[in-house]
Amino acid sequence: MVMSAEILIVDDDDNLREVVRYVLDRAGYRVREARDGHEALTSFQSKSADLVVLDVLMPELDGLEVCRQLRKTSQVPIVFLSSRDEEFDKVLGLEMGGDDYLAKPFSPRELVSRVKAVLRRTQGQVSGAEGGEGSLSAGPVRLDGSLHRVWCSGQEVRLTVTEFRLLEVLMRHSGKVYTRDELVERAYPGNHHVSDRTLDSHVRRIRQKFREHDLDPVETVHGLGYRLREL
Repeated sequence: MVMSAEILIVDDDDNLREVVRYVLDRAGYRVREARDGHEALTSFQSKSADLVVLDVLMPELDGLEVCRQLRKTSQVPIVFLSSRDEEFDKVLGLEMGGDDYLAKPFSPRELVSRVKAVLRRTQGQVSGAEGGEGSLSAGPVRLDGSLHRVWCSGQEVRLTVTEFRLLEVLMRHSGKVYTRDELVERAYPGNHHVSDRTLDSHVRRIRQKFREHDLDPVETVHGLGYRLREL
């Protein structure tokens, strides 16, 4: 169940960690903490987590570098926290492999809402036609919803939770053009804070990963949205 998920909080601000722990404890999650990037990586290596709440601006090893290191071995969902609310910083965090981005100061209720939304995507708890189960194929691409894995020509493509959900939605109705609003509704269930820039960033990440396998599975339909390319 989502509510039993374990969350790793990474922030060098003791007071903020205390607040975040309190609200997530109250929401029913198991929580552990790390005071800096090095401690976070050590903690995650010894015991993984179901989600990481990760501060961007930390001394020595910042959140973006922690994300980069985690993404070498894990697709754990990451929710970035940052005192910088610039669009560039949000896009950079998401393109580094983050699943969501929340600017400080934030309301505790919004944090819990974002965490729940990301974990719902992790658990495949979605409504509508996208059920998160079964196998889908399109050309050399195969997606297994139950295993939460994707392959291209037999080689695994490591996608984050959000990237996986986006690709799954596109593959379930190959050739259908989805507007950005439709993709947000289906791929980000329960999260009404997703901007067009956020969605575009995740699509770019999918494309980058597949281009390593000489394939671009997503087609931009200018003025409308995205669809799965004929593979």
